[in-house]
Amino acid sequence: MYTRFYGFKEKPFEVTPDPKFLYLSQHHKEGLAHLIYGINGRRGLTVVTGEAGTGKTTLIHTLMRLLSRVNANAKTRTAYLVNPKLDPTDFLYYICWDLGIKLQERSKVRYLIKFHGFLLDCYDRNEKVVLVIDEAHCLDSALFEEIRLLTNLETPKKKLLQIILMGQPELSELLSRPQCLPLKQRVSLRYQLKPLSEEETKEYIKTRLRIAGLVNANIFSPKALDEIYAYSKGIPRSINIVCDNALLSGYSTDQKTIGEKIIDEVISNLDGHVSRNHQGIFSRSILRFFWGFSRKA
Repeated sequence: MYTRFYGFKEKPFEVTPDPKFLYLSQHHKEGLAHLIYGINGRRGLTVVTGEAGTGKTTLIHTLMRLLSRVNANAKTRTAYLVNPKLDPTDFLYYICWDLGIKLQERSKVRYLIKFHGFLLDCYDRNEKVVLVIDEAHCLDSALFEEIRLLTNLETPKKKLLQIILMGQPELSELLSRPQCLPLKQRVSLRYQLKPLSEEETKEYIKTRLRIAGLVNANIFSPKALDEIYAYSKGIPRSINIVCDNALLSGYSTDQKTIGEKIIDEVISNLDGHVSRNHQGIFSRSILRFFWGFSRKA
């Protein structure tokens, strides 16, 4: 809607985890390095935690893209589970299905036999198999135990399956419970992904603006950037939401530069304190978009 007004090739602040827009802060670089080392070193179980919106899912998509490029000769097969609210049988079925393992009858034993055979075949071909579980803080005790048992799939020298648990800080608390101690003891790598610093937040915004095609990446005033950081506390998802709404507001009011006033109005709106001035912004933007579209038609 506002892309042409500002000169973007695409919207710079979508909330979807597009690796193209990944900004590698120091923490993101370290997190990615932990993941790659865990897989290439066949370390078994890696745990990465971080507050909601810090970029965990984007990191995973970036990892999978890197693995497909770097390991062209030594293939890495990946099963990616985004909704871990499953019973143990469905959990195993999904893993097999995502890896392309053909299944017939519904049987947990059959799933395990097929899966183990698949892992051994991959090992013989020097292929790595990675199971990524996002939102792992939502796992129940039964699945934690199932994951523990999967970590036992190994040869005398190497782990056959690399498991990555990605979740919010509650995941660490869950792993510290007495019933999860056997699984916690199998964690070989752990990393906590932290929010961006103030300087990283400003660079993050400018980086996304440049990737989206903007030559001059200074359309947010210095004070506007200060306000964005103060509100978002360096959480990328919150930054994206504020910036996207601010660009929409600027488009609606013909402002090429986003100042702190626009940011204050956007933040007030997001917090549920909608001003009369801000109420018509979305409507005006929609009308402006369709008016321009109808004139072209």
